[in-house]
Amino acid sequence: MRTTARLLTGTALTVVALGAFAAPGAYANNENSESLEIFPSSASPGTTVTVNTLACGKHGHGVGDANSLGAGEFQLNPSTHKEVVVGQFTVPHHAKPGSYWISVACDNGRTARGDLIVKHRSPSGHVQTGVGGSVGPDTAQVTAGAAVLAAAAVGGVWLLRRRASGAQG
Repeated sequence: MRTTARLLTGTALTVVALGAFAAPGAYANNENSESLEIFPSSASPGTTVTVNTLACGKHGHGVGDANSLGAGEFQLNPSTHKEVVVGQFTVPHHAKPGSYWISVACDNGRTARGDLIVKHRSPSGHVQTGVGGSVGPDTAQVTAGAAVLAAAAVGGVWLLRRRASGAQG
């Protein structure tokens, strides 16, 4: 019982420790910088990314810097939410997968930084191979396949019983 308790406790502590060192999310915060919310925090080339922060204050403005990504600078302006400024930029098509710092310099002298992860889209949809394929299930084919499997199962059972009874033909 003690071994199980120790194992479970050790596993729980490992999970908590790993969670503390997990990859950074959409917010970054250190002593010199306010948090910058980035949505989506993980984007593909061609995606429009929205950033917002409270660092610039009520009715504030700022200039965003996405040069590390190759997207240049962008403006942040007051939003409909109290004390939040918001801006947008597009992830360039030439951006390579990886993590990029996005920063904002506000008119009031404060700054904000966040992390954007660029990933490339996975292929989706139907693949045109020229060999055919299926868009949806074909009831006739499914029925025929099931009948073949059932016949094989019945035939296998018959052969095994015949062999077990010693009948040789």
